Amino acid sequence: MRAYERFIRYAQVYTTSDPASGAHPSTQRQFELARMLAEELKALGLADARVDEHCYVYASLAAAPGCETAPALGFIAHMDTVNDAPGEGVRPQLHPDYNGESLTLGHGVTLDVERFGFLKALKGQTLITADGSTLLGADDKAGIAEIMTALERLQAEGLPHGKLCIGFTPDEEIGEGASLFDIPAFGAKYAYTVDGGDVGELEYQNFNAAAAVVSFKGFSVHPGSAKGLMVNAQNLAMEFHAALPAAERPEHTEGWQGFFHLTSMTGTVSSAKLGYIVRDHDKAKFAARKEAMQQIAAMMNEKYGEGTVTLELRDSYYNMEEKILPHYHLIENAQTACRMAGLEPVIVPIRGGTDGATLSHMGLPCPNLGTGGFNFHGLCECITAEKMDQATDVLVHLAALYAKAE
Repeated sequence: MRAYERFIRYAQVYTTSDPASGAHPSTQRQFELARMLAEELKALGLADARVDEHCYVYASLAAAPGCETAPALGFIAHMDTVNDAPGEGVRPQLHPDYNGESLTLGHGVTLDVERFGFLKALKGQTLITADGSTLLGADDKAGIAEIMTALERLQAEGLPHGKLCIGFTPDEEIGEGASLFDIPAFGAKYAYTVDGGDVGELEYQNFNAAAAVVSFKGFSVHPGSAKGLMVNAQNLAMEFHAALPAAERPEHTEGWQGFFHLTSMTGTVSSAKLGYIVRDHDKAKFAARKEAMQQIAAMMNEKYGEGTVTLELRDSYYNMEEKILPHYHLIENAQTACRMAGLEPVIVPIRGGTDGATLSHMGLPCPNLGTGGFNFHGLCECITAEKMDQATDVLVHLAALYAKAE
């Protein structure tokens, strides 16, 4: 079975996570796919496949004969989809021999080749999209399908591999995918998340991340008699936001550039609140960004009175680069595997985070591999069957490379 055939089945299972839930997993519906995958893993010969009480799927494939001394290698992908676009009722659409031109999906949504220039390079491939009413779910059900297909090929073709450890996680999209991941039970010495963009992309440099909540206390009186008395908390919020550099917002940054991103705002005259995410690849610049927010809050409290502005900062995850560099064979072997699959590897920074970032800081070095997908988290998400085949090839070659390692 090819990876895209598995993916089409997985994409139709509703697994959207919920950041407001507070439960683990955040939605019970993720168990449907988890149990499906555990049964498929058992059918592939991974007899120990199981789903734990928090919806994590674990399984292992014993080393092939003669490869018992190879280090245990892990492959990880996540089951949930983001809540930025509808994830229920996904109907994958196949477009064989795609012509490389703009494509109408339905529901007023068009894949516009002028807007999405990468489409031209997909000419002749089998393009997979949703129908314009939902996301597709290639992030990250494509990664799951590629891992499952690689496991099938390794055994069916008698290819070399050491012990392979498989993990499928819930709640990655809300930043909790690795929170309850059991590394000792997983059993791998090294791992890869299969959760990136285009096939051939390798990622081991992600953002340091923090969440910030800024609260403002105002004073409300009738506007007709407000002179010298009113303090409008909404104006305070706008003053705070204006003090942050406008050029350092997501819409003005790329590559390794960090940002301040305003994600929510609520308010009345009496009280207001701003929510931010703060990101930077560089640890020192990350610290400077948080310090800048603290300084703005302190200056406003000095100006308007102590307690006017309250800033809460909470770190979310950290750049995995420092944890990967001592094990750079993970990147070198991934580059070799890509070339063996007919791809020229490209190292790109992650403008976000992955389970691998958290796992790397928990003691499991875990860079990220591309799945072949594009336009994640929206109605224009797409992938091709051929790119999924190549991603599967990369995993098969990686298993073979580590089968020879000591």
